[in-house]
Amino acid sequence: MAVVNGQVSLDHLTTMEDLTNDEVLALIQRGLAFKQGQVEITSRQDKFVSNLFFESSTRTHKSFEVAERKLGMQVIDFDSSKSSVNKGETLYDTILTMSALGVDVCVVRHFEEDYYKPLIDSSTITASIVNGGDGSGQHPSQCLLDLMTIYEEFGHFDGLKIAIAGDITHSRVAKSNMQVLKRLGAQLYFAGPEEWYDSKFNLYGKHVSIDEVVDTVDALMLLRVQHERHDGAGTFSKETYNRLHGLTEERYARLGESSIIMHPAPVNRDVEIDDSLVEADKSRIVRQMENGVYVRMAILEAILAGRETL
Repeated sequence: MAVVNGQVSLDHLTTMEDLTNDEVLALIQRGLAFKQGQVEITSRQDKFVSNLFFESSTRTHKSFEVAERKLGMQVIDFDSSKSSVNKGETLYDTILTMSALGVDVCVVRHFEEDYYKPLIDSSTITASIVNGGDGSGQHPSQCLLDLMTIYEEFGHFDGLKIAIAGDITHSRVAKSNMQVLKRLGAQLYFAGPEEWYDSKFNLYGKHVSIDEVVDTVDALMLLRVQHERHDGAGTFSKETYNRLHGLTEERYARLGESSIIMHPAPVNRDVEIDDSLVEADKSRIVRQMENGVYVRMAILEAILAGRETL
């Protein structure tokens, strides 16, 4: 991995820990350049990519596909419900097959944490792996689009006060973001139910109530309550969660004039955030989706650059 004249070269992108600060900033700036129409795109019709999603997805899946098509790549369809996965084929063998067929890049979302390790360690799989989310592990492309959105707004990270609020333990978005934001100099706070917080996150920031920080943060990053990753124990009340931990209209009114609110989506309306606030003036939720296309173009370009140096 390297940055040469602003161009990042990557073999794979599986975790934000793989990227240096310089590489993170270069990918953000490249994403902004794509967004602003400052990049002359050379069609890559000789390159094949497949999006292998074993968990439901709208934004990540489709924004990768739009990014791939904007770059002129050949997109190979994959539907896990109609694949040999139903015959017992392992993820490794699925990727091995794609690689043997000549697919250059596999964008993978899978329910197993660290699923990518045997794939990138393989001597026979030649396809590059881009992690589209691994269980409750990491989500590097979401992290990069979040960072791009913050950078586009403020022009820097150092000294920004950022609160990550919600279902932190189960959030791969939170884990990716906290690591890099801390490295880039942001001051982090965590909010949400105590039972959805782990003391290991104290390495990155302080656990507080949302009411302690809503007046002072530059960015409030809300997280989706991930019902599918809970074991079903106990009870959950949308109204109670919203009242205690969500962004209500009353809390929104307390935000600073230049503060922004973010959410990786899909949004549980009237749970993490009042329905009326999803598209409010301070909301950057729609912009995050838009930026996802451009930062994923930067990621794919970096992967293709890395493959050309092999």
